Amino acid sequence: MKQLTKKSPYGIMIAIAILVVLCVIPAFGSTYALSILTLIFIYMTMGQMWNLMGGYAGLLSLGMQAFIGIGGYCLAVFSVNYGVNIYLAILMGAVFSVLFGLAVSPALFKMTGVYFAIGSWVVAEALLIAFSNWKFVRYAQGIGISTVYQLSGTQVYYTALALGVVAVLVVLCLMRSKTGLALMAIRDNTGAAEVMGVPIYKTKIKCYMIACFFMGLAGGVMYMVQGYIVPSAGFSIQWTVAMTFMVIIGGSGTMEGPIIGAVLYVLLTQYLYNFPGWSMILLGAIAVVVILIAPRGVMGTLHEKTGFEILSSRRNLY
Repeated sequence: MKQLTKKSPYGIMIAIAILVVLCVIPAFGSTYALSILTLIFIYMTMGQMWNLMGGYAGLLSLGMQAFIGIGGYCLAVFSVNYGVNIYLAILMGAVFSVLFGLAVSPALFKMTGVYFAIGSWVVAEALLIAFSNWKFVRYAQGIGISTVYQLSGTQVYYTALALGVVAVLVVLCLMRSKTGLALMAIRDNTGAAEVMGVPIYKTKIKCYMIACFFMGLAGGVMYMVQGYIVPSAGFSIQWTVAMTFMVIIGGSGTMEGPIIGAVLYVLLTQYLYNFPGWSMILLGAIAVVVILIAPRGVMGTLHEKTGFEILSSRRNLY
């Protein structure tokens, strides 16, 4: 029998201290440091949502890039073509992501396991083809998002920081709720969960809509940073590859895992720019090594060995 572990009483204090440091970094940090941290926050949001779907709910999706593309294109179209405020355009991207997710969910949730994964990937590929042949979005030529250049690097940094913090808090609160217990029950044994009265479809759709919403926001903020979007990049499978890598490295089914994974992924990719053509191979090799040495990822293994965790998704039972 495994020994029960206690939540660290200092977890909330450590989290607050880190957040305070991140809030004041723009006062003395370099432009390059801010840009790296901005990417970390965005990828952290993506990783949290993929972990919510795959790590906590057992819904392994290969098509979450669909909502990154939707978020990016909504930012481009509404802010450039119609003069909508940038932040409102990003929010609209999240709303459109939810609406699209609602439209495809009845078909997707009839599938399970690998069929769900492949089905979600097919949906994303269909969007890639559709946008590449859509005159309204300039086919595959892409759209320059000139409006984002009105923002300073500090504004973009705080936007990404706020997004990352809210994403973590939403997942944390969700997993400490009855819905979180229901999601983990579905992940562990769908049949048993259904017998116990868990509303399978309702619970899955709630999880999926939250993930769609934040993926749409993350897509908008990512293209606020990049300033140009084309279908081949916006709907690229590489977004899902990045999310999967982050969660595997950091620790699936842990709150801190996607955060650690995002830090490692961004730093590694920045370094691997020096090795064009080898970056994906090297990232894959690193993932394989981590799986062999620490199958539960960095934070999962650390928690298993020591019981240490900063953000616990477990509910207080007494």
